[in-house]
Amino acid sequence: MKTHIIAIANQKGGVGKTTTTVNLTTALAACKKRVLVVDLDAQGNASTGLGVTDKTDIISSYDLLLHTEDFKNAAVKTQVPGLDIIPASMDIAGVEVELAGQTGRERKLKTSLNSYANNYDYIVLDCPPNLGLVTLNALIASTSVIVPLQAEFYALEGLSQILSTVNHVKSNSNPSIKLGGIVLTMFDKRNNLAVQVSEDVRKHLGAKVFDTVIPRNVRIAEAPSFGSPVILHDHNSAGAKAYIELAKEVLVKFEPSQQNIQKNIFNSISN
Repeated sequence: MKTHIIAIANQKGGVGKTTTTVNLTTALAACKKRVLVVDLDAQGNASTGLGVTDKTDIISSYDLLLHTEDFKNAAVKTQVPGLDIIPASMDIAGVEVELAGQTGRERKLKTSLNSYANNYDYIVLDCPPNLGLVTLNALIASTSVIVPLQAEFYALEGLSQILSTVNHVKSNSNPSIKLGGIVLTMFDKRNNLAVQVSEDVRKHLGAKVFDTVIPRNVRIAEAPSFGSPVILHDHNSAGAKAYIELAKEVLVKFEPSQQNIQKNIFNSISN
């Protein structure tokens, strides 16, 4: 089976990129998939959210972007069986300046990830909240992009920018990339504006929007402070159940031939 490399991207901050990365990958690992997270955000929240707090003396995503040798020892095991992570370090904040003068600077991550291609079913890239060189590296290395979208007015402007960027990358650098889907996050059904935004997005983008909606949920918000995905923090919470449903949609879309097997596994996870 080929490795699916998914960029979780949106240049707007605070829309749930890292939360989606942490919890979607946890659910995929629970479905017996071999999963690697690459934390590309200088804040390192995906690393912390998966329980990696000691980031000293590690091979980080910064190294992946600056070098192209074999980094098989970079992956750190998390508390979730089957889920590894290459953490971010503070050094990555300045990596764009260091890459600026290098030849092939936009393909550094793709070259580095080649050594992982046969080790994992899914490699998920948690992108920074901008469309700079790091995000460009992620998009060129990816087979798909998932866009978390907060259901608010200004989020729609950001959506058009990231979709335009994906189309540009597809046309010029990575013809294999496709839009894996848009996931609505931090959704409050009591908020009329949120409902209107959701309806507008679905009207214009149709099947490109996942059916699953991630609710605004206190368990999702507090889980990172425990260094744990919400699926481990409170398995029965609305947030945990939503991310399990999202993972089910991702698997059905990316691996349609495995639907019956996945259905049985997810039923056991949900019960």
